[in-house]
Amino acid sequence: MSERRLSGLLLALFVTGCTALNPFPTGPLAADPKANDTRPRVAICYNPMKTQPEKVQELGQAQCLGNTVADKIGVDYRLDDCPVLAPARATFVCKPAK
Repeated sequence: MSERRLSGLLLALFVTGCTALNPFPTGPLAADPKANDTRPRVAICYNPMKTQPEKVQELGQAQCLGNTVADKIGVDYRLDDCPVLAPARATFVCKPAK
């Protein structure tokens, strides 16, 4: 591989790696079918070493629609839901605001 191609590949990996650390919405953890909980759920993938808990809460709240409040119900680290650079998935239930 030429030095020019290698440099381009390394630059692309660097840029992608940096942006991959930013938190982003993903599919939430499924509700237990026996719980009969029909409230909307949202989730955020993030890197716990880089992202403050307050920011994760803010992003979860932004995903809840209407007059609802994001209530964090759990965090998991399943790599089939979030990438290695942002391995944590926080799941929120959108509860009606009081």
